[in-house]
Amino acid sequence: MNWSFVAPVALLAGSNLFMNTAWYLHLKVPGKALWVAIAMSWGIAFFEYCLAVPANRIGSSAYSLGQLKVMQEAFSLLGFVLVAWALFGQKPGWNEIVGFCLVGAGAWFIFKGPLG
Repeated sequence: MNWSFVAPVALLAGSNLFMNTAWYLHLKVPGKALWVAIAMSWGIAFFEYCLAVPANRIGSSAYSLGQLKVMQEAFSLLGFVLVAWALFGQKPGWNEIVGFCLVGAGAWFIFKGPLG
C-alpha cells in the first residue's frame, strides 16, 4: 500500500473534524466571553494544523494541489455534517444534500473530469 496516497486522506479527514469542532463547539457555551471562545477554538485548531500540514506535505507527492484542496473541502463538508449532527442534532436537509452533491460533482471534475 502506498502511504503517500492513503495518509493524506486519513489526515485530512481527521483535521477537518478538529477544524469544524473548533469553528462550532463554542456555540454550545454562548455565555462564555468571546476571548474564551477564540482561545478555545485556537486550541482545538492547533490539532487541526498538526494533521493538515503533514497531510499536505505527504500528499503533495501523490496529488496535485487542486486535488488536495478539493479533498480538504469535501472532508470539511462531511466534518460539518458530523459535527452539526453530533453536537447540535441538526441533520442536513434536502437543500444541503443537493448542495453538497454539487460540490461532490466538482470534486469529481478535479480528480476524473473529462475536460483535459
